[in-house]
Amino acid sequence: MKYLPKTNSGQALLLVLLSMAVVLTIVLSVISRSVTDISVTTTSEDSLRAFSAAEAGVEQALIAGGNIPETPLGDAKFITSVSGFASGSKEVLYPASLSAGEVGVIWFVSHDGNGNPTCADGHCFTGRTFKVCWGKAGTSGSSATTPAIEVSFFYKNPAVKIARATLDSNSSRRGSNSFSAPDAGTCSFSTGETFAFGKTLDLSGGGLGIPASVYNNQDGLQYAAIRFLYNEGLTQPFGVNVDFAGNSLLPSQGVKINSQGTSGEANRRVEVIQGYAQLPDVFDSVIFSPEGVSQ
Repeated sequence: MKYLPKTNSGQALLLVLLSMAVVLTIVLSVISRSVTDISVTTTSEDSLRAFSAAEAGVEQALIAGGNIPETPLGDAKFITSVSGFASGSKEVLYPASLSAGEVGVIWFVSHDGNGNPTCADGHCFTGRTFKVCWGKAGTSGSSATTPAIEVSFFYKNPAVKIARATLDSNSSRRGSNSFSAPDAGTCSFSTGETFAFGKTLDLSGGGLGIPASVYNNQDGLQYAAIRFLYNEGLTQPFGVNVDFAGNSLLPSQGVKINSQGTSGEANRRVEVIQGYAQLPDVFDSVIFSPEGVSQ
């Protein structure tokens, strides 16, 4: 019997094929990772360009004072719309939270295109009942940093006058500051927001004493300034509700700018609310005189 000589050709071929498979797997892995990195980088860059375009749209709207049509910006583009903030509302959630000493304004008069107060459009508020709500839900009503508020109503009769209400849920402080207590319970809006404290104010009573000839006629009430007290270093929200019989709707509280930027498949949106100009808060509390002041 003859024996054929042994051969390693089959094993060699198998090793070559295995080696090629390993190399191919490594190459495909590297390519896949490279493609993923490129994709992530491209998406990230598109997002940044889209956001920058949206910001540019806000800047252009502030300069132009109106809507901006779709506008190219390098490899991106933006489109911007401008509208009144909270125009024709019964409830207004102030767009910023405030700490002690800071003031938020709710306007009773409308404004023209240049930001000047006016009632020529017939959209100024009239009414005698005003509810203010403040403090995050769950805020303690008896701590040292429990927020109290001062509500100042500015009105014409015929000169500009101020009527003030001061509110504090902390009973231990009310003995010394003589503030009024809020209503019992929390305060909720129809939109779902809930505040820790609330108070319904009658503009003709409760020490405010605003004449009916003022709150029943447009351009009588000007605005309400809500100043926060005691909550140093802790910002708190507030809102107002005028949904009562005999009240009209509130006018626009400022300008709302919505800008959308697009780059590739990335879309980014920026919203900015610009309030109307108002006197600095310091003018509410001090007297300026070129000479000394004697009491």
